[in-house]
Amino acid sequence: MALGLEGKKAIVDEVAVIAAKATSAVLAEYRGLTVAELTSLRVKARQQGVYIKVVRNTLARRAVEGTDFACLQPALVGPVICAFSLNEPATAARVLKEISKGNDKFKVTALAFEGKLMDGKQLDFLASLPTKDEAYAMLARTLLEIPSKVARVLQAVADQKQAA
Repeated sequence: MALGLEGKKAIVDEVAVIAAKATSAVLAEYRGLTVAELTSLRVKARQQGVYIKVVRNTLARRAVEGTDFACLQPALVGPVICAFSLNEPATAARVLKEISKGNDKFKVTALAFEGKLMDGKQLDFLASLPTKDEAYAMLARTLLEIPSKVARVLQAVADQKQAA
């Protein structure tokens, strides 16, 4: 069934709105996946706050124009599924990495993060980024270590002065 001009405009507008507020994007070839596998992917993505859409490449190119994901335009080749992380930058990469582990037919082709195009081989890098909560915990732990180190240094100086 062919899309009319209004339908195409609606898809471009929908994807453009998502791309404007997304933190990262992942493209993957989905050729050979069953309907059940695609449905499972969509359910997992929705639960994690990831927007997934199969869009014609020409429409996807128009949708990402003027966003941080314009760098994806050359990678929009063949049948690809677009996944946009709406909350955490690594979420879409984690979801698609999980799907690709158990399926040889599913192949991540490109990633975009902070306006930079990355090869699909860098999926592990993007998927390993910490969540906001994990980053806050690391920062808090680092900040709490500073006073304890200062206290240990002061105690060591005091011990040396007492011994002398």
